[in-house]
Amino acid sequence: MNSQKAAPHEQFWAHKSGGAPPKKLALPRIPLPVVVLRTLPGELRASCYTEFVGNLSPRMSPHQNDRSHFERQIVVARPILILLALLAALEQPPSREAHRSASFLIAYLIVALIVTQIERLLRRRSWHLPLVCDLLALGFFMFTSPSTVPVWFPYMFICYAAGIRWGFDLTLPLAGVLSLILVFLTAVKGEIHWMRVVSWLGLTMGTFAGGAGLAFLGDRNRRFSSQIEFFSRINATMQVDQGLAESLRLFLQEMAVTFDAEEALLLYRDSDLERIFLWRMKAGESERLVPESMPLSRTDGFLLDDMDAAICWNSLVGPGSGFGWDRRDGRSIKNLPRLPGPVQQELKVRSLLTVAFDQGGQSAGRIFLLNGRKPFQKQDLAWLEDIAQHIGPALENTFLLRHLRARAIEAERSRIARDLHDGILQTLLSIEIQLDVLRRRVPATPEQASHALANLQQTVKNEAAELRQTVTDLRPLRVQSADLVDLMRGFAERYRNESTVALDLLIDSTQLRAPDRVCREVFQIYREALNNIKKHAKASHVVVKLSQDDSRLVLVVDDNGEGFSFAGRFTGDELDRLRLGPISIKERSRTVGGILTVESNPGHGARLTIEVPLG
Repeated sequence: MNSQKAAPHEQFWAHKSGGAPPKKLALPRIPLPVVVLRTLPGELRASCYTEFVGNLSPRMSPHQNDRSHFERQIVVARPILILLALLAALEQPPSREAHRSASFLIAYLIVALIVTQIERLLRRRSWHLPLVCDLLALGFFMFTSPSTVPVWFPYMFICYAAGIRWGFDLTLPLAGVLSLILVFLTAVKGEIHWMRVVSWLGLTMGTFAGGAGLAFLGDRNRRFSSQIEFFSRINATMQVDQGLAESLRLFLQEMAVTFDAEEALLLYRDSDLERIFLWRMKAGESERLVPESMPLSRTDGFLLDDMDAAICWNSLVGPGSGFGWDRRDGRSIKNLPRLPGPVQQELKVRSLLTVAFDQGGQSAGRIFLLNGRKPFQKQDLAWLEDIAQHIGPALENTFLLRHLRARAIEAERSRIARDLHDGILQTLLSIEIQLDVLRRRVPATPEQASHALANLQQTVKNEAAELRQTVTDLRPLRVQSADLVDLMRGFAERYRNESTVALDLLIDSTQLRAPDRVCREVFQIYREALNNIKKHAKASHVVVKLSQDDSRLVLVVDDNGEGFSFAGRFTGDELDRLRLGPISIKERSRTVGGILTVESNPGHGARLTIEVPLG
């Protein structure tokens, strides 16, 4: 026996709440078709699109803080509307029924005020008066009130509160039933004549419209909050500290669950590296994602040559079954692009949903959802397009950080290779040449050979010490603000002992207050700058000054050596354009948002200044 599978938004609800969603919590269908909506011009299209996507987005549970905010609205609205109903009841002519209904409303008002205080005391336990109690009170008041005018106020309250708690789909029939009961009681009590059909219908529609409008308002607030919370959760997956692979794993996993797809993919086109990177995440997996690298020649194989198309294929067999539109103007695409046969077989694609995402105003890649457990609909594609629009900046920041880290790693490797080449490799080559000469001279001049061997032994010791220091410098370094001054002074002491360069270290304050990552990078810049001076600048004196004020941390390294090959004062960006300056130091200063300035006077030294804002 075939059973119909739950819709993507229902699967999402069940996944997040731990249980099945209410059967009648399906999303309301907006009568405006997607194609018509996307052909509307300008701001009207944008406004309608926001309304459309807001109503068709997957149903999500509001964040706990937002839920508490909505419950406070209900708690405050209850006594206010009861008070309005009481004032309306007191306007009625004196009678036994009017006195009884007023007494009931007074008691109801007292209970509402007590409930307000109780819910305030029990807010940590999230206790709230069940809405069924208000429904029972409304039912009793309907049949006891001599007039239906006071009944409108608790009726409006019920509709608004039910819209928040139960959603629009459940509240709409409830509002219809209650409005029919109200109009029926009005007719029975003789306030309208049975023959006045037009008035009866108008009163019915007005009552229903008022209740439905308040229900929609409550449900709309709930949905808007849920949408914001969903986008916040999606953006939270893009954490720079956890790295690109883990961020994309969490994001793609969330996408697969939300749309009830078997697999989620993200393709990124890196123009600098001239490569395409593919991350694949199967639903339910938790392994670390390793991207597949492909040449740009495979662009057309993943629809990267038509980045403006939002596409859905529910079937790729034969002519297939699908739909899509151009994201620039919303016009429907008649000839839908489709994945080539080899790619379909490689990914085992039966159905797909795909949209593009941007970086810096340019199309950068695509998000794919493969093999949905039920056919995708137009609202699913619109919702995915909205998600891609919101996640674009977070993805851009994550990829930018990855790019900066890659450049920093490349620069660090280049520096290490350069140091090894200029240092120990040159020394080893010199030792090899001297040993060859000594091998020939030992029989003839053993005393000179012995002296030369002693010099070589000392050279090897010096190089071993330098290599040991290089290895020490490569180890991960943890620097806190409280330790920065001591580390700088300790390194300065070793520097004076191991080199012929005179070093003056000037620190304005011993109470530095800066983030640990800033302190770490500043120390690395300080250490690398001094090592570069020792190896390349041929300086006899260097002055280092570290200072801090309320807004910035400043490091200045000034030497009297040969300076750089260029003359003048340049910023880090200007040095990048000219392909000049210390690469690793430029990358480290950029990592912490610092401003690098290099002043060079060939033959007379150089000054390096790094200003790190402490915002």
